[in-house]
Amino acid sequence: MKAAKIGPRNSCKAIIINGNNELLTVQKRDQDEIYFVLPGGGQRHGETFIETIKRECREEIGDEPKVHEEILFIREYIGKHHMFPHKHTHVHQIEYMFLCEIGTAELGKGTEWDKGQEGIVWIKIDELHTCNFYPKKLIPEIEKYSKGEHSKIYLGDIN
Repeated sequence: MKAAKIGPRNSCKAIIINGNNELLTVQKRDQDEIYFVLPGGGQRHGETFIETIKRECREEIGDEPKVHEEILFIREYIGKHHMFPHKHTHVHQIEYMFLCEIGTAELGKGTEWDKGQEGIVWIKIDELHTCNFYPKKLIPEIEKYSKGEHSKIYLGDIN
């Protein structure tokens, strides 16, 4: 009997930019490396994208954002094409990124942090390229967006 193939996994991410032109990121540690990613994560069965972002943000940053319903970016990650093909051979994830706003709640006291999560950090958008932010190829697109410049939505298979 053939094993069932598992299809791509949907993930929804929040792009939260404050009035100081800073991006809210989740700080994580993998072995000895510290890196930063957008808040968000995997869609559960029966959940809409908006519900996924709200749940993931409650878990990771301690606030439920207002989610703008227009997708800013779509990114695929096909693990065998990138830095860790031996670890990510079967990973195929599609990330849908939405602009979000947060209130004045105290951030960082999420209900269920991700494995390796150490906290949340606001990073100036013009300094993202100096940080270990992933996916790196998203940085110029966020920079364009923050300046009101047109950016493409589908970014392809990037890391």
